[in-house]
Amino acid sequence: MSLVTTTEMFKKAYDGGYAIGAFNVNNMEIVQGITEAAGELNSPVILQVSKGARAYANHTYLVKLVEAAVIENPQIPIALHLDHGDSFELCKSCIDGGFTSVMIDASSKSFEENIALTKQVVEYAHAHGVVVEAELGTLAGIEDEVCVESGNEAYTRPEEVEEFVDRTGCDSLAIAIGTSHGAYKFTADQCTRNADGILVPPPLRFDVLEECIKRLPGFPIVLHGSSSVPQEFVKMVNQYGGNMPDAVGIPEEQLRKAAQLAVCKINIDSDIRLAMTGTIRKYFAEHPDHFDPRQYLKPARQAVKEMVAHKIVNVLGSNGKA
Repeated sequence: MSLVTTTEMFKKAYDGGYAIGAFNVNNMEIVQGITEAAGELNSPVILQVSKGARAYANHTYLVKLVEAAVIENPQIPIALHLDHGDSFELCKSCIDGGFTSVMIDASSKSFEENIALTKQVVEYAHAHGVVVEAELGTLAGIEDEVCVESGNEAYTRPEEVEEFVDRTGCDSLAIAIGTSHGAYKFTADQCTRNADGILVPPPLRFDVLEECIKRLPGFPIVLHGSSSVPQEFVKMVNQYGGNMPDAVGIPEEQLRKAAQLAVCKINIDSDIRLAMTGTIRKYFAEHPDHFDPRQYLKPARQAVKEMVAHKIVNVLGSNGKA
């Protein structure tokens, strides 16, 4: 099987009440951990590459790593997606370079400017057999070069979604309903604390999601900034020399609810980073004499695999859906 677009993935996910995991990749171990989990669980998967990942690892290396994953896991559909493309030129480069899906994020621009840029990308992508994700509304937080300060985020306006999709021809739409990029998705002031003193984030705006669903029946919705920031890995990072106070994410039960509605793609990045970093910090604390990268990257890769397997089964519901 070769790389696929997300078209058939999303149709099955929408009809089946589950979501596809879109996991950010930066190196070989992350690609291996994600696709080994997806392969063993017979789950479709989206491997997504940010502008920052391309700058770090090089476009060609990343594409070839993903192509290797396709060869090693021929039983599952794998899409290669550009995450948060910020220009026509970047999207075109990825389309020409073998990606099967791109995101053009013009959400920081005016409504008309967003439509114009998105339509330009859609026309080029569709002419080359590639699908396009667009975005309405802006998420707070930091992800690579995407940075929106708390207080400047904006929920998606449901009354705009029909016109936006009709005029741009985009294939899926990322909306803002209260998710946020990074491991510090909410300030302490935005949260409450439970009886154990643990931060509890504000609930997602399901009213916004449900209104978008009514206005776009059958259309795939995307959630960005949807890591749950598992506290066991935050604790592990802090225990072994890290400093991540009050890191908090999106509760998994809320994401599962979204996946059972019209959300067909859920983006997860920070949870993978936490799993890797926590595992590596622990390894070095327990083996201070080791210096071979294979020694600490092997358990880090296994941590990624276990994290992705957990998401596929308990959050996305995509196991057995390849």
